[in-house]
Amino acid sequence: MPVIQADGGAEARIAFLMALRAKGLRDTAILRAFETVSRSVFVPRRFIDLALIDVALPIACGQSTLAPSTMAEMYAALDLKPEHRVLEVGTGSGYGSAVLARLAREVVSIERYRSLATEAAARLQAQVVVNVTVRHGDGGEGAADLGPFDRILIEASVESTPRPLVAQLAPGGKILVIERGAGGSFLTRFNRSPGGALEREHLVPFSLPPLMHGTAAAL
Repeated sequence: MPVIQADGGAEARIAFLMALRAKGLRDTAILRAFETVSRSVFVPRRFIDLALIDVALPIACGQSTLAPSTMAEMYAALDLKPEHRVLEVGTGSGYGSAVLARLAREVVSIERYRSLATEAAARLQAQVVVNVTVRHGDGGEGAADLGPFDRILIEASVESTPRPLVAQLAPGGKILVIERGAGGSFLTRFNRSPGGALEREHLVPFSLPPLMHGTAAAL
């Protein structure tokens, strides 16, 4: 299991965890993961003083890293277990990948921006996070050669979940995504039965930018 030093002093960490609890997070494994992963390592230097504040922060390529409480809500909905293999669509800074690495056996993370993928991989390596593979690619295509996956997390909104991702979900697995429709935008969980059938659950209203297809090699 990777060893990652947490941010700041004890008081700052406690305040950070209390903020997550105030948003409804009760899962002790997820709280522990956030406690032990240093967010300051994964945000731009000019935002280090905000690393332990529960807000989204800008990163390179016009992207942003989600607020920790938003991430925590998604991770809780995934019902992660230590034996799971996870596909994460949207690496960003690598912070979420590092947190997921504390909760699952293996994480494969896909990032469409080459520079983000390269920098995230370097940060994870520097923090000795050995159970994450970062790949530059089209998140909508997933990583068929590395599947199947027990859990798939799409950190973006879609009108319909990409078929390649559905095909990479193992029996008994779950996909978490934000679905956009006429009735609004909802955090949605797909559960695959042992027989292969998919069952959709709309959980709560949720909003994230649309999933962008293809890759951005120049960045």
